[in-house]
Amino acid sequence: MPADPTFAGLGTTIFEVVSRLARTHDAVNLGQGFPDDPGPQDVRQVAAEAALEGSNQYPPMLGLPTLRQAVAAHDRRFYGLALDWETEVVVTTGATEALAACLLALIEPGDEVVLFQPLYDSYVPMVRRAGGVPRFVTLKPPDWRLDRSALEAVVGPQTRLILLNTPLNPAAKVFGAEELDLIEEIARCRNAVVICDEVYEHIVFDGQVHQPLMARPAMRDRCLRIGSAGKVFSLTGWKVGYVMGNPALLAPVIKAHQFLVFTVPPNLQAAVAYGLGKEDAYFAGLASGLQVKRDRFAAALAGSGLRPLPCAGTYFLNADISETRISCGDVAFCERAVAEAGVAAIPVSAFYEEAAATHLVRFCFAKDDAVLDEAAVRLARWLG
Repeated sequence: MPADPTFAGLGTTIFEVVSRLARTHDAVNLGQGFPDDPGPQDVRQVAAEAALEGSNQYPPMLGLPTLRQAVAAHDRRFYGLALDWETEVVVTTGATEALAACLLALIEPGDEVVLFQPLYDSYVPMVRRAGGVPRFVTLKPPDWRLDRSALEAVVGPQTRLILLNTPLNPAAKVFGAEELDLIEEIARCRNAVVICDEVYEHIVFDGQVHQPLMARPAMRDRCLRIGSAGKVFSLTGWKVGYVMGNPALLAPVIKAHQFLVFTVPPNLQAAVAYGLGKEDAYFAGLASGLQVKRDRFAAALAGSGLRPLPCAGTYFLNADISETRISCGDVAFCERAVAEAGVAAIPVSAFYEEAAATHLVRFCFAKDDAVLDEAAVRLARWLG
């Protein structure tokens, strides 16, 4: 029987391929992006108690009121955003489902969607499955700066959406004020909606502060903002996300969510609601603790002959392999690294649809120090 080519033609994700190779070779796996940190014990305790003592039946489709209230309070507390929790917040099964619901709800066949690459790998197939036409703006290392001419070259009368991921996985880039000015200008000029994937909002480094585009008055009703409890609390397996936006913009997204998954486990929602109310020190400590790991691992990589790129946010560090003795592209480098050095990383070219950089590899540094140190020792030994 015929199958939809959007999905039928896709291969296994690079993350699964690398993880399988890591298991085969008993390698240190710095490929998949999840922390070794088990997450805050008090948040996990609330989830356990809610499962044992609370309801385990379908919660409200939009999410528990307590969690939607907590999301609204969080956005007011950190960004000065005044959200109506009843009409402007919906809880989703992670940020990836939130993205799918937004794209399926807002794209008509033929609509063009601006994407910044390198990019998270779910964007392109979901845009295409929704009938959209992806238009790519390629950001170039090492600073990954957004160029006006590159953005203007891909926008036009059919531009419907701009999908902005900041901090950006895998580039570890945080879009600055001038770049956000440009995106705002283009969105308003083209009457486009901006879907803001901001799952790493609390993982920014070196004194920077996350700047949601939605917090700008002119963009308040033109943005959908996506967050992830999995990233905020190092609980990626929970798959609890949320979307915030103007009621008119959010309404079709809610309908898409209704027929994708309908709802999210109630005990996890209760725990996330509790967690979002944690003291400021928790959120600051999340970033500062990961910054220490970033610096530790970057220094170790530099000692092995790899050249770390700047990392302004996320828990990913990219490294330039072009000056090593391994003279091959990033895919072959990662295949050899996992088999010969016993370290798994991700080739950054996997995050492009076109004009890919082939000299960079991505490491996840949200791991125990002993794991990072062992990976660095193995790479240094392998690279000589």
